[in-house]
Amino acid sequence: MTTVAQLLKTKPNHTTVFTIGADDSVYEAIKLMADKGIGALVVTDGDTIAGIVTERDYARKVVLMDRSSKATPVREIMSKAVRFVRPDQTTDDCMALMTERRMRHLPVIENDRLVGMVSIGDLVKNIIAEQQFTIQQLEFYIHGERP
Repeated sequence: MTTVAQLLKTKPNHTTVFTIGADDSVYEAIKLMADKGIGALVVTDGDTIAGIVTERDYARKVVLMDRSSKATPVREIMSKAVRFVRPDQTTDDCMALMTERRMRHLPVIENDRLVGMVSIGDLVKNIIAEQQFTIQQLEFYIHGERP
């Protein structure tokens, strides 16, 4: 079973986690997400994690409410209750939490430090890789070959 730590190592730039300040504008957050090709940012207030902001938050709490993204601070639309996982947890743990809570992004915390972010896309990619490996091993077995 794959752990979160193993999954993070497969991601390009796995040591980089993008954050935004709670007082920064929603516009700055959306611009950063667009520039980096990501769908969520961990929100910080000084050295502490204050929340998480996603594209979904923007769509529902800015666009649909006809607010200005340049005039709205991130703290007004972020989710304050941040669910997270630890590096030693499994990808199955992540999938269960994401499914139960209808989430797409999970920060990874180790020793009170933000060390990564896992997305639903990362988990799906991992599942596909595991299935391909299993299929390959079964084909080797059926054909009497050794990998």
